[in-house]
Amino acid sequence: MITCYITYEIHPDKAEAFEIYGKAWIPLVERFGGTHHGYFLPHESANDLAVALFSFPSLAAYEAYRAKSFEDADCQAAFRFARENDIVRRYDRTFLRPVLEGDLAPLKAAMA
Repeated sequence: MITCYITYEIHPDKAEAFEIYGKAWIPLVERFGGTHHGYFLPHESANDLAVALFSFPSLAAYEAYRAKSFEDADCQAAFRFARENDIVRRYDRTFLRPVLEGDLAPLKAAMA
């Protein structure tokens, strides 16, 4: 599994429009086989930073989603909304390998 971690630099006065954009992508990612972990918007921090996290079973599955998103009408509407409302200044994607289950045994074995 891979998790895509996206940091966005958004226009501070367009946080509400960014939230509309983010809410649209949650079901779109899930439509193409991903698991969306949510968008995280500015609160008590920098007013131009937002984050999104979503996972796919593999990098190949993510790449398939990306290809399909360029053909899907709802995805295109979301891209258009962001562009027309000028809500994202820039974004960066990072791919991470999630650790989702806890286990104390490896720690105890390493400490023995």
